[in-house]
Order: sequence, then C-alpha cells, then structure tokens
Amino acid sequence: MREEDIFDRIVSVSWLRWFRPIYYRYREMWLYALFGLGTVLINLFVYSLFTEAIDLGVLVANAIAWIFATLFAFYTNRRWVFIYHPTGVYAFFVQLGGFCMGRLFTLGIEECMLFFCIEVYHMPNMIVKFFAQIVVIALNYLISKLFVFRRKR
Repeated sequence: MREEDIFDRIVSVSWLRWFRPIYYRYREMWLYALFGLGTVLINLFVYSLFTEAIDLGVLVANAIAWIFATLFAFYTNRRWVFIYHPTGVYAFFVQLGGFCMGRLFTLGIEECMLFFCIEVYHMPNMIVKFFAQIVVIALNYLISKLFVFRRKR
C-alpha cells in the first residue's frame, strides 16, 4: 500500500468526501491532468517569453521551454502521478532516460508542427503552439503510462 499524500488529504476534507470515490477511481488521470496543466503553463510561459519578449526563433525557444517543462513533468509524474515504480539510483536514471527519450520523441513532433505551421505556412505563433501542446500531452501520457512508469508484472 502506498503512503497517503497531500492530494489524499485534500479529498479527505469533510466537504469533499463526496468526491473521494471519484478521485480514487481516476486518481492517475486527475493528477496527470493537474500536473499536465502545470507543465503546459510552464512550457507556454517560457516559450512566449523567448519568442515574444526576447524574439528568439520558435524552434530554439521551444527547445528551451521543453527543458523546463520536462524537468517539472518528470518530478511530478514520478512523485505523484505514476506512483508504482522501482527504487534505487539505477532505476531512477533508467526511468529518467526513458522519460527524456519519450519527451524527445514528442519534442521532434512538436518542432515539426511549429516549423511547418509557423515558419512555412505563417500561421499564428501562440495558437499553433497551444494546439501542438494538445497533441504532445496525449502522446506523452501514452508514452509515460505504457513505457516509462508501467508496473512490472
């Protein structure tokens, strides 16, 4: 059995007890959505900072935003979302490597989307970035769930 965390304590508050069965049934999805939103906000903020305020190219800005978002996502996914994982230093680095490889794959997809939509077809920068994030979120969840944080049988 896993230890109780802050989110378990939040749904234990008396006025949220009605939500507790729903939370526990879909806990992983709720927490992935919560931290996924945080990851997207970090990604969009850093990206817009580098493209709009500093006027850096979209692909370089996206790669920098990816670094910040990936660090946040790995920590939160490992700590709260996908709670069943092996322990130890070696296992940590294997998981981190798998996580980064999966995220590099989706970064490549996102970079292609940004390049073609913004650089080639001159579509609006932040709108394209937002829709690219939707594609990336879905793919990242599948990669994390099926390959990186899967339960060993």
